Amino acid sequence: MPAHAPEPAGRTRAEATTEARAEAPAQAPAAHPAAVSVTPATVSAVSVTALASTTTTGTGTTTGTGTGTGTGTGTGTGSDSGAGNAPGSDTDPARPLAREQAHLTASRAALRAMREDVESLDIRDVTANWVNAVVLQGQIDDRIKALADLAHTPLFFGRLDYLHAPGADLAEGAGGEQFYIGRRHVHDADGDPMVIDWRAPVSQPFYRASKADPQDIALRRRFGYTGGELTAYEDEHLSDPAESAATVSKLLQQEIERPRVGPMRDIVATIQPEQDEIVRSGLSGSVCVQGGPGTGKTAVGLHRVAYLLYAHRERLARTGTLVIGPNRSFLHYIEQVLPALGELEVKQATVDDLVARDGLEVRGTDAAETAVVKGDARMAEVLRRAVRSHVNEPVEPLMVVRGSRRWRVPAYELAEIVSELLDRDIRYGAARDALPQRIAHTVLVRMEQAGEAPDDRVQDAVARNPAVKAAVREIWPPVEPAKLVLRLLSDAEFLAAHADGLLTDDEQKLLLWPKPFRGVRSAKWSAADLVLIDEAADLVERTHSLGHVVLDEAQDLSPMQYRAVGRRCTTGSATVLGDLAQGTTPWATRSWGEALTHLGKPEAVLEELTAGFRVPREVIAYASRLLPAISPGLAPVSSVRETPGSLVVSEVAAAELTAAVVEACRTSLAYEGSIGLIAADARVPELAGALEAAGLPYLGPGEETTERARLTLVPASLAKGLEYDYVVLDEPAAVVSGEPDERTGLRRLYVCLTRAVSGLHLLHAAPLPAALAPGAGNGADVCSPVTPVDRGRGRPDDGTTS
Repeated sequence: MPAHAPEPAGRTRAEATTEARAEAPAQAPAAHPAAVSVTPATVSAVSVTALASTTTTGTGTTTGTGTGTGTGTGTGTGSDSGAGNAPGSDTDPARPLAREQAHLTASRAALRAMREDVESLDIRDVTANWVNAVVLQGQIDDRIKALADLAHTPLFFGRLDYLHAPGADLAEGAGGEQFYIGRRHVHDADGDPMVIDWRAPVSQPFYRASKADPQDIALRRRFGYTGGELTAYEDEHLSDPAESAATVSKLLQQEIERPRVGPMRDIVATIQPEQDEIVRSGLSGSVCVQGGPGTGKTAVGLHRVAYLLYAHRERLARTGTLVIGPNRSFLHYIEQVLPALGELEVKQATVDDLVARDGLEVRGTDAAETAVVKGDARMAEVLRRAVRSHVNEPVEPLMVVRGSRRWRVPAYELAEIVSELLDRDIRYGAARDALPQRIAHTVLVRMEQAGEAPDDRVQDAVARNPAVKAAVREIWPPVEPAKLVLRLLSDAEFLAAHADGLLTDDEQKLLLWPKPFRGVRSAKWSAADLVLIDEAADLVERTHSLGHVVLDEAQDLSPMQYRAVGRRCTTGSATVLGDLAQGTTPWATRSWGEALTHLGKPEAVLEELTAGFRVPREVIAYASRLLPAISPGLAPVSSVRETPGSLVVSEVAAAELTAAVVEACRTSLAYEGSIGLIAADARVPELAGALEAAGLPYLGPGEETTERARLTLVPASLAKGLEYDYVVLDEPAAVVSGEPDERTGLRRLYVCLTRAVSGLHLLHAAPLPAALAPGAGNGADVCSPVTPVDRGRGRPDDGTTS
C-alpha cells in the first residue's frame, strides 16, 4: 500500500505509519528469500519464515543467537495482515518479515525519540528551589536510564492480532486490532503505541490464550532474533478451527536453551500460563511458590515485582520494594533482570544485610547445633521476656512540684499505670514514651479536683518535669538491643531466668559463650547473633515495613530469619520462593505452612511449579533419585526438554580425578555458553591450581561471564540459584561429606546436579551415593567420558559430535 493511501478502518496511526515504512523494503528484490515450512511432527500448524541468510538446520531464538527454525523447504504461510485487520496471508514470504523488520526499526527510532525528548527537558523555570531541582533531575535521570535501548535486547518479542478491538462490543463487523508485545511501552510522535508493555492487560493473552480458549485472538506471532536483528517468526492461528493445536513452539524452546553468558536474563518472552498466573496475582495477597530446579521460580518472582510496579506504581513508590537473596553472588547474578524490564528502583539485599547494625561486625561462627538453637522461634519469647524484665515495679510515691503546689502520685497508682501498659503488650519503646504522659494525666486529674483548669500545655509540661523524667528512668529504663543479647549470651543466670520452660539446660549451654566479651564492639558476633539483636530491636522500636518483599531460596532460612524478613513487610505483601528439596542448612524449612507462620503470612497462597524448562529431562531424572531421601513426598520436576546425551557419568582413578576434571572443562569450552565447574568447597583450592597450571582462566561466583571468560569455578556452598550451559561436577562424595549430616549433604548434591541447562558431566573416584549408583534408578546410567551433547549452537574444534 502506498504511503499516502487511506488507512483501513480499525488501525491506529502508528500502525499505518509502520506499514508505510515497510512498503519499500517489502517491494525490494529479496536475496533469494527462503521460506521454511514446519511439519506437524515438529510444530503442528505453526509456520516459520526465515531470512535468506539462514539455513534450514539453524535455530532461531527469541533474543539471542540463531537463525530460522524448520527443516526442508517449502512455502511458509506467514501473516501479512494490515494493522487492525483480521490476519491474512501473502504468497511472498519475504514481505511479512520485511514488515516486521521495518516495525522494529521504526520502534527503535521512536524509543530513541522518547529518550531525546526527556534529555531535552529544561527544568530551570519549573523548580522553586534547589531541593526540587535535585529531586526532579533525579527522576529525569531515572527516566532516561529506563528508556535505554539495549542493542541485543529486542523491543518486542511477539504480536497479537485481536478479532475485535479490546473492550468493544463483540458485534459483527467490529474491527480488530494488532499489538506488538515487548519489554516496555513505546509510542510514536503522536502518542500512538508501537509496542505494548508485556504487563498491560491487553498483553495477557500472549501468555494464556490457547486453541481451547483463544480469548478473541486470531493470531499469536513469536519472533526469532539473531544478535538483536529480527530473522524469523512463528504463527499460531488460535481462532481458526481448521488449524490444529500447536504442540510445541520451536522459537520458545530455543530461547529457553539459548547459551547463558553474563548475568541472569529475563524470561518475559517465555513465560508459561501457570507462571503468568503467579506473576499477575494481586498486591494485597502474599504468594509462596514451591518450585523444583529449572521451573523458573526466581524469574517468576522478579517478573512479579516488575508487574506489581507497573500495576501499583504510586503505592509501591511510597512504600518500597525489596528482593532478598541467599548471598551476594546470587544477587549479582540476578541484578540485571529488573533493569532490562525498565525497573530501576528495586533494592536487593541478603538477610545478613537486613539485620546488619553499625559498629557490629560478624567475626564469629556458630557450630551447627548452636546455630539451630539461636534460629529457633523460641528465642523470640526468650528475648521478649528479657526486654520486659527491665521494667521495675514502683516502690516510692512521686512528688511533682508546680509553682507553690505539690502533687503526689502514690506508688500503687504508678504500679497500676505500669501494669496497664504491660498488659497492652505494645513495644517497649512506645510504652516508655507513653509512661510520662500517663503520669502527667494523673497529675492533671488531681489539679482539676483542686479547682484548677489545666490544658494540654500543662500536661506536656508535667510530663517533662524532672521528677517525672527521673521516675520514668527508674521504672522503665532504656534498653540497648545489642547489650541485651550480649548479656543473654554471657550471663548464665540471666539466660536461665528468661529461658526457663523454653530451652533445656543443654540448649542454654550451647548459647553461652565460653569466654564473655567486654562490650558489644569487642564481641565476636555470629550471623545468627545479629538476627537476635534485630529481634530485640523490634521489641523496642517498630521496624519499618515495605510494600512488597520477594524472598528467594527461602527454604534455607531459620524461623528467626523468617521473623526478621516478616518484620519488613508487616503492612505489605510477600512473594516467597523456594524448594524444600534444596534446603542445605541444619535449620532448613520443614514445611511451607510452618515457614509462612514464622513470616507472619499464614494466609499466603501456596503455588507449586512442577514443569521444568531449564534442566534437561535426563539430568533432572537422575537428580530426582535423591528425592526420597532428602524430601519424601515432594513431587519430582517433569522437564519439557528431552536431550539425549546431556548426562555423562564417568568413574576415574583417584590419582587421575583432578586431571580428568580439567580435561572435561577444556572439552566443554569447545561449546557456546557458560561452563560451571562445581566442586566441594574443600576441593576448590586444588582444582584452582590445576586450572591455572593447564592455562584455563576461570572466574569466581559473582564475576560476570563474558565471551572470553566462560568458565566459573563454583564452591558447592555457593551453587544454589546459579545456572550454566554445561556443568562439570567434581566428586559427589566430597560434596556430601562436606556437610554436617548426610541428608544435608545429599540436598547440597541435588542442588549441584541441577545447575546445567544443556549438559552435565559428573566425574567421581569415590563410590556414588546409593541412589545414584548404576542400576539404582530408572534414569539413564551413562559411564563413558563422552563430550557434552551438541545442541546445534557450536561443535568441538575437531568437528565431532556426540
